[in-house]
Amino acid sequence: MLQIGQAAIDITPPLGTHLAGSGMGEHRPAQKILDPLYAKAMVVQAKDAKLCIITLDTLAVTLPYTRAIRESAVALGFEPHAVMVHSLQNHSAPSCGAFMLDPDFPLDLKTDQEHITGSEAAYTKQAVASATRAIQEANNALTPVQVAMGHAVRDDLAFNRRGVMRGGNIGMPWPFTSDAKPLGPTDIIYMEGPADPQVGVWCAQSAAGDMAAMLLHFTCHPVNVFAREKNTVCADWPGAWSAKVKDLYSLTCSPLVINGCCGNVNPWPAFTPNFTPDHVRMGNELADTTQAVIKSLSFADVDSIDWRFKKIPLAYRDVPNDRQDQVNRILAEHPTLKLQDNGEVDPTWFHAASTKSIELCRNREPQFMYEIQVFRIGDMAIISLPGEPFVEGQLEIKTRSPAKLTFIAHMSTQYIGYLPTRDACARPGHETNAHCTYWAKFAPDSLERIVEATLAILTELFEND
Repeated sequence: MLQIGQAAIDITPPLGTHLAGSGMGEHRPAQKILDPLYAKAMVVQAKDAKLCIITLDTLAVTLPYTRAIRESAVALGFEPHAVMVHSLQNHSAPSCGAFMLDPDFPLDLKTDQEHITGSEAAYTKQAVASATRAIQEANNALTPVQVAMGHAVRDDLAFNRRGVMRGGNIGMPWPFTSDAKPLGPTDIIYMEGPADPQVGVWCAQSAAGDMAAMLLHFTCHPVNVFAREKNTVCADWPGAWSAKVKDLYSLTCSPLVINGCCGNVNPWPAFTPNFTPDHVRMGNELADTTQAVIKSLSFADVDSIDWRFKKIPLAYRDVPNDRQDQVNRILAEHPTLKLQDNGEVDPTWFHAASTKSIELCRNREPQFMYEIQVFRIGDMAIISLPGEPFVEGQLEIKTRSPAKLTFIAHMSTQYIGYLPTRDACARPGHETNAHCTYWAKFAPDSLERIVEATLAILTELFEND
């Protein structure tokens, strides 16, 4: 029979730790803690094969630390690429690794300026050590199980966040009051794309009939708390969902949440006035839906697991000559850092440094080698994709996947920025900006290439079904 083990280790940062995700080097020291953050691990074993999934309640994880986590698992009998490291992109948490500029950019930082990189080494060390411990504890907790899976749909919890305005520019809607905008956000003509309404549930049950492990899947930026309290630590909707389900089923370990491709998806509607982002309400709603799914399930034996790993080359976007000239002028005057009078990073300088980071990345790696992992557990597929793919790519994969249930874990392995659709790349916006930033560095066909490569791997894994 299949064997499963789960474990969770607290990675809540101390007050004062930099919370990542605001952009342009802004410092956000933690001032309040609403609930704990965790590194969670699930180990799956069938015969002599073992897989491991690690989820981190962090904004991001970078490649050196994914490698460190994988290396720690090798001593326990895992192959490195049978270990999936997934960051939930929680904007009310630190990052596990520096990601704001290319690592080769010559930043000259003082001790108290480490946050400009997007991360602080002390916290990263804590998170990696906790992830390693979680793998060890999950591996020691293996127990025979039967499994079941299912899904429901909710179209009222996550929404496309790219509003197309007159002239074709993109604006990102934020919650508004009816007093402030009595006619609504009339600057938006329509929303550019869809969201993914699927609420996925995968469960493991012990021989005694107890719920032994769970994977939960939804797709949305965890920014409810960030929108209201920027200096507060919180696990947002994934944490609230996991905690509620743990209580409902008296689980010894919280479920792992897999956050999907939400590069263009936020938890509030563009056109609903007086909407208050609420991570607890969202988590409870998802837990109610989870209960309904579980009531419909039948458990059965699964005796096989498998995985594939592949890297595909992606091209970088072209930086126009006039933008390159502008960047060179700015960095010639301030090559390593420019601060404003208030001590914050100068945004014009930061955008220039971010554009320069694309050149540095290209110099080191003429084509970016993008990693795709696909795990198979029975009839389910779990796909690991780095960066922030737009949800359209996820929907295409799910539509054509040969698996009965497909979970996609975005922001896995390493932070690389946004992966918009080809059509979205033609419109200005945060994710496709004219500054040509490090978080918007790939050629317009990149997402489509990732989708087709992922589907080819899925076909190989499920070809005998």
